[in-house]
Amino acid sequence: MTDLNQDIEWIDWEKNVDGLVPAIVQDAKTGVVLMLAWLNQEAARQTVTTGKVTFFSRSRQSLWVKGETSGNYLDLVSIRMDCDKDTVLIRANPHGPSCHTGEETCFGSPEPTDFSFLSTLQSVIEQRRSEDAKSSYTASLLKGPLHRVAQKVGEEAVETILAATSRETDDMIDEGADLLFHLMVLLSAKGSDLSAVVQRLSERHISKTTRDS
Repeated sequence: MTDLNQDIEWIDWEKNVDGLVPAIVQDAKTGVVLMLAWLNQEAARQTVTTGKVTFFSRSRQSLWVKGETSGNYLDLVSIRMDCDKDTVLIRANPHGPSCHTGEETCFGSPEPTDFSFLSTLQSVIEQRRSEDAKSSYTASLLKGPLHRVAQKVGEEAVETILAATSRETDDMIDEGADLLFHLMVLLSAKGSDLSAVVQRLSERHISKTTRDS
């Protein structure tokens, strides 16, 4: 496991004004850039110690824990420096919107075609667990027998194949969307999610690259 205390020791705190370094915060699951703030050594140490991302407020001249007022905390995953050791990248798991305006990020909402939308969709699927199966199709799949949602994945896979071979490309995209959605519901029903599939693909890619090199 990475020694985060050692990571912050390597930061060149004196390179920037007042011993502060800019900290870019990235969603650890989606890769979306959430915000930019400032760290001093104390804020960095508190972040590592508590696991809650903490910044230094230049206007108040004090530390502030992101989310201490709103409840939208950032759970620390990792801290990395840039090549000059005077800027850090913080990967974190956000609890709710990261911007005070209520937006997901301080740079506006991600484009709908961004792959990060899949993380949003995954969150919606998880929320449906607590809803009434009579009023939510997703909830009915999650609360029903596993073979039902597994069967839906099979049906949508067949529909996608048929659309690819005998219909318009737009039809195939529609069927592919249905297939991916039902696969995500099936993964959730089995206590997993799409990130586990992405991780497995990444591991295979790395393994293949290693073998081919």
